[in-house]
Amino acid sequence: MSLIMPYMQGFATGAGLIIAIGAQNAFVLTHSIRKNHHLIICLVCAICDTVLITLGILGTGELVASNPMLLKPAAWGGTAFLTWYGFMAFKSAIKGGKLESTESTVTGVRPIILLTLAITLLNPHVYIDTVVMLGSISAQYSGDARYLFGFGAVSASFVWFFTLGIGGCALAPLFRKPNTWRILDTVIGLTMWLIAINLARKGMGV
Repeated sequence: MSLIMPYMQGFATGAGLIIAIGAQNAFVLTHSIRKNHHLIICLVCAICDTVLITLGILGTGELVASNPMLLKPAAWGGTAFLTWYGFMAFKSAIKGGKLESTESTVTGVRPIILLTLAITLLNPHVYIDTVVMLGSISAQYSGDARYLFGFGAVSASFVWFFTLGIGGCALAPLFRKPNTWRILDTVIGLTMWLIAINLARKGMGV
């Protein structure tokens, strides 16, 4: 087996799981448009994925998959957090934001890192996608091929988040009008609440 194939398959699989409308991507996009420590946020998200994917490649995915009760506390914590975040997004949509030409980073580095970690780690889907799914898929490979698969998935994470972060900055001119922010905040609010409802159902075992 060519060593490039496991890497490319890991990259494609990782990209397929990461590139989707979700709480984390919506968070990255919002702060990228505001240019609010967006590169730090991208780095934190990518590092979290790296750690979780590595755990999955090393076999933790099989452990979590065989013990679904491990995800229940995270499901309820994620439900509460995303419900609150969605409420704040709707509140912002009603108010109507506006991106001024002089607006830049307005939040401290430490708070934004903690908020990024909360958005990332309080969502059980991130564990299912990285630790469980990628960990399980990597089991079909052996030796170096398994690690190359994981490296491909990690590469996809870095490429995606920094593309989203840089791309968000390019959208900044569109967000100088309050109505544009209202649309984005409404979409984000709906996304957060839909994910929260899904997590609540998982927490109840529905």
